Amino acid sequence: MKILFDQNMPRPPASFLVGHSVIRSAEMNWSELRNGDLLRIAEEQGFDIMVTADQNLAYQQNLAGRRLALVILPSGQWPKVKRRLAEIIGAIDEARPGSFTQLLPDAFRRIARWPTN
Repeated sequence: MKILFDQNMPRPPASFLVGHSVIRSAEMNWSELRNGDLLRIAEEQGFDIMVTADQNLAYQQNLAGRRLALVILPSGQWPKVKRRLAEIIGAIDEARPGSFTQLLPDAFRRIARWPTN
């Protein structure tokens, strides 16, 4: 799968996503794009999944009809992400076109999923 890491994502998780192509939004010169434009352009460029730590993205954007799967992490800080790496990899591996998965903060330790279609 072709995965876009939003600018708020740490670099290390990409090396654990074996079999996937991970590209950071900054590498695409997309750091200045607003969320709606970023989602649209990522879809146009053939990305399958976008991974972000932007907790508000799903509430700010209409995700209905999107082909791009969205995985939202509770933090973009590597020490916090590292502790939940297995969950994150699982969420990415299970993502399907148009799906939305949000890993909740450590206190809850569960994944909330909503279909967007």
